[in-house]
Amino acid sequence: MTTPSRRPRAHPPRHERPAPTPFAPFDGREFVEAPGPWLMMLEARAPWEYAAMLAAAPWLSRLPAGDGHPVIVFPGLGASDFSTAPLRSFLRDRGYSPYAWKQGFNFGPRHGVLDACRALLQQVAERHREKVSLVGWSLGGIYARELAKEQPQHARCVITLGTPFAGPPRATNAWRFYELVSGQSVHDHALQSQISTPPACPTTSLYSKSDGVVAWQCSLNEKAPHTENIEVHASHVGMGMNPLALYAIADRLAQDPRAWKPFDVKGARRWFFKVTHHAPLQAQSAL
Repeated sequence: MTTPSRRPRAHPPRHERPAPTPFAPFDGREFVEAPGPWLMMLEARAPWEYAAMLAAAPWLSRLPAGDGHPVIVFPGLGASDFSTAPLRSFLRDRGYSPYAWKQGFNFGPRHGVLDACRALLQQVAERHREKVSLVGWSLGGIYARELAKEQPQHARCVITLGTPFAGPPRATNAWRFYELVSGQSVHDHALQSQISTPPACPTTSLYSKSDGVVAWQCSLNEKAPHTENIEVHASHVGMGMNPLALYAIADRLAQDPRAWKPFDVKGARRWFFKVTHHAPLQAQSAL
């Protein structure tokens, strides 16, 4: 018997990597890291921010009264409605109708959580027969932004506090805890692209360069006629009761969405606030 000759195996074609060039554009997001130990230690100043809020009560009480429209407040990762009680109390004192999210501790978008949030927004809008403002702290800001996209007919404006909707998913000191309690991975590129897109309604992001949990670059909206980024001096844990953040929130909620204007930093405001008109991450990527 003759042994059949073996044909040489066909190897798949090799895809050679293009040679690196110093003129190629780079992605600025690759250089953003989570806040370091020093900023994390500064989170201990949160109780002082609460004390400052109490001390600033006479000043905050002189802010323009609200028009009574409803506001839903979403807590951050691992937090409950207890954490947003001071903020909701402030909004109630200013004449708004604040609502808690009533989902217990925020351990991520687990089964049933998002459906309950959708139902809450629809119910509040129908009860008041007007659009609802959505305020979200940290992870709660992701809910606020996504709900405004899903139900634009019910969203008046969105305000986020230290919310990581842009930048690399690991540029926070909470991503491991998020994966642990939510059972989901932060490495979902499609989801990351989705949440970085701002809603169609006026959208404000409050951020702090001394945030010890979220890298501040991850809280910057892309430049658009209806988006803005306001820098405040605050910790991540204490941002929802920081007097400067409360001032900015009250100012933004008082805006008529039909004649919305960006936050004005003229006069005395320039000593306490800064405005970033674009996201540096996108600007660096285009270089």
